[in-house]
Amino acid sequence: MGRLSTALRTSRPLRVAILVVGVFLLAPYVLLPLYRFVNPVSTLMVWRWVTGHRVERTFVPLQQIAPALPISVIVAEDGRYCTHHGVDFTELRGIVEDAEDFGDLRGGSTVTQQTVKNLFLWQGRSVVRKILELPLALWADLVLPKQRVMEIYLNIVEWGPSNQFGAEAGSRYAFGKSARQLSGREAALLAAILPNPVVRSARQPRGEVQRLAGIYAVRGARSGGAADCGRTRRTP
Repeated sequence: MGRLSTALRTSRPLRVAILVVGVFLLAPYVLLPLYRFVNPVSTLMVWRWVTGHRVERTFVPLQQIAPALPISVIVAEDGRYCTHHGVDFTELRGIVEDAEDFGDLRGGSTVTQQTVKNLFLWQGRSVVRKILELPLALWADLVLPKQRVMEIYLNIVEWGPSNQFGAEAGSRYAFGKSARQLSGREAALLAAILPNPVVRSARQPRGEVQRLAGIYAVRGARSGGAADCGRTRRTP
C-alpha cells in the first residue's frame, strides 16, 4: 500500500506536466478557427507588454490597407502564397535537399507559417519550432481564408524599431500616413525591412533596403492578378 501511495504521488506531477504540454500543443488548433472573427495578438506583443514595454498597434481591416502592401509582402516573402496550402513544399524540398543536417534547415517560411509562428510560437531558429509550425500552418490554411491570414499577418508583424506592430503603426512611423495611403514604393520599402525592422529602416532606407524595394516594386507591378488572394476590395 505504501509503494502504491508513493507511486501515485510521484505520477501526479508527471500527469500535470503532460496536461500542460497537451494544452500548449492543442490550444492553437482550437483558437485558429476563432481567429476568423477575433482579432489576435502575437506572442511577441504579449511578451513586450508583460516586460513593461509600450506596444503600438492598431488593427485595421485588409480593405483599409493599400493593396500594394499585401502584394509587396507576397512577392517579397512568399511568391506562391495564392497556390500553396500554408506550406510551400516545393521551396521546403529544396531547402531540405541543400541542408547538410537539421541545424542547416532555415528559411522557406511562408506567410502562413510566419503568421502561426508569431501567434503561438517563439522567435529564433529552431528545428522544434519548425516541426510545430508546419502542421499549424496547414491547419490555418484549412480553417482561415487566404485574405484573413494575410490580414492577421499584416496586423501582427513587427514593423518598427520601437515596438510598432502591424501595418498601420509601421506606416505611420515610417511615412507619417495611414496604411491605406501607402504608395507602391512605400509598400515595397515596408516589405524590404522584413523580418528585421530594428536593423533595417523604411523611414531612412539605406542601399540594401532601397535595392530590395526596387525589386519588389517591379515584381508587384508585374504580378497582375497572381496576388489577388492576398487583397480585397477597399472601402470608399
